[in-house]
Amino acid sequence: MIKIFTLCLLLLSVVTANAQSTEDYITEHSAFAQELMRDYKIPASLILAVAIHESASGNSKIAQHMNNHFGVKGPNNNEAIRSSYRDYLNTDESYSHFVELMETRSPFNSLFAKYDQYDYKGWARGIQRSGYAHSRSWANQVIALIKKYQLYQYDERPEGYKEPVYTTTIYHKKRARRSTNSYTIKSGDNLSVIAKKKGTTVKAIMQKNGMKKASLKPGQKIKL
Repeated sequence: MIKIFTLCLLLLSVVTANAQSTEDYITEHSAFAQELMRDYKIPASLILAVAIHESASGNSKIAQHMNNHFGVKGPNNNEAIRSSYRDYLNTDESYSHFVELMETRSPFNSLFAKYDQYDYKGWARGIQRSGYAHSRSWANQVIALIKKYQLYQYDERPEGYKEPVYTTTIYHKKRARRSTNSYTIKSGDNLSVIAKKKGTTVKAIMQKNGMKKASLKPGQKIKL
């Protein structure tokens, strides 16, 4: 029993020793990511972070056996593992194919007109909205990797560059909804006129506001 336990520990230590660290992965691939950034105007930080996320820093099976670092599906001739993912001759080919997909495939190619090579947040969220990943947290995970490993240092940002500030659509919808759900009574208003304008009934307004009488006062707020 002790021998089996010792053997398991040894095997685990071998696997751990062979696993590439994220820092080493960044050092190995950052230069090529920057070359692609200069050619395609996609942030190097974004390219690296997506690769780290999709390939587990180069340690996933499809990265090890198929040189696939971006989770791109397609035909393959690999005999080592069965997979629905595409295989590549080397890692650089996988990186190149990723940015080519961004440039040539709709709706990804529309992102170039929206975001520059320094706006990794915009790119991450744009790629997610375009259907690259099913996970709703995918963009946030990619952005978190960029911040954790300070990958933005590879984006060659000009001095004084300020990151764009994006407002969320959800916030505006909620705010607009609140503004249309209430009404402030003006002089001369009555429930019949208000109900007609808002497409509801006097009875519905009275029930929603717990009103026993239809009388109104200027300045009074009612729910619609």
